[in-house]
Amino acid sequence: MGQVVSFSAVRARSSRPLVPQLIDSFASFRKDRLDVLWLKENAELLNVLETSGCKTSDGGLSGVSSDALEPLLPFYQSSLRHLNFFRQYYRFILSICLDLEDLGLPGSRAEVMADWIAQQDIAAGELSDLQRAEARRLLARRGVDLGGVEGLDDRLRAFMRQSRLFAVPNRKAAYELTHIVFYLTEYGRAPLVLEPEERQSLLFAGLVAYLDQDADLLSEICLSLIFCNETPPQDWQDWLGQQTARFTLRPAQGRVGQDDYHPYLMCNWFQLVVGREGFSQADCTGSVVIEGPHGSGALRGMSMALYTLLDEAPGDWPRVRDPLFEALSVEDRSVLHRAEQSTPVFEPFFETFARFGQVGSA
Repeated sequence: MGQVVSFSAVRARSSRPLVPQLIDSFASFRKDRLDVLWLKENAELLNVLETSGCKTSDGGLSGVSSDALEPLLPFYQSSLRHLNFFRQYYRFILSICLDLEDLGLPGSRAEVMADWIAQQDIAAGELSDLQRAEARRLLARRGVDLGGVEGLDDRLRAFMRQSRLFAVPNRKAAYELTHIVFYLTEYGRAPLVLEPEERQSLLFAGLVAYLDQDADLLSEICLSLIFCNETPPQDWQDWLGQQTARFTLRPAQGRVGQDDYHPYLMCNWFQLVVGREGFSQADCTGSVVIEGPHGSGALRGMSMALYTLLDEAPGDWPRVRDPLFEALSVEDRSVLHRAEQSTPVFEPFFETFARFGQVGSA
């Protein structure tokens, strides 16, 4: 086990001098401001900065001047009009304004928005408990209650306890798991005491992400563990550090399409939260394309091999281990071996991951 990381102890060390360039690129160059993807990218960047403790230098931290948020000032000034017309994106718009104000931008538009969203009952259009949880959290940041959420926490935590669900590749479910933790813990400000099944769910989802060498998802899972005062496996942390160092930002002409901005944000967010250097690659001017390391994990190879092996040699991990390793490539064997060694829950994870048995059998 690695050293337990205190979230509150590292947040104040997270500001970086290159962050203003990144804010300017996201706000002014990568996407058109009327594109919903502009809202998504800027909301996620600001959320990373706010939850990892960045403030303007006026608020006491070096590295981010009060001018750093200026590229977002035109959006902030027109945000009430923007919300009225694009009310279907209310969570993105409110989140951006909340974070801008909490990062140091003067103003009170977020409070006006929160009151209006509650009065108009905009969140009544949400069918997902997860989206309701996000809306509740956003409104609560300005002291506004969201109605109609009785039993919400119980339902969310019941989902978290379904460990077997997270031992099978299902990225959508895994991301929902991490976001439940984000919203219920207020990004680590109110840590959950995890029940054993909830902790196991996070570790199972983390093993799937590690086997797939999915740095984006694994970063969120490690953050979720930290936000619950748990320590992510050290091998996962070390690998994420290596992956973070391999991102590159290169100049682009005009708007940017799909790139690796999200894993870049998640990996650097994790580095900031554990007190390491983040956004050290963010030396950029204007529009940039973000490129991350691309390599295949062992997940596909394992799945294909297991589909055959379970007919020939069904059994638990000790019985399947050797024939499975023999069926894999050298690269896949290396990933699987590291995953096996990373956490004691690997064997119970594998019992579900392997999907032994037959549909219709007892």
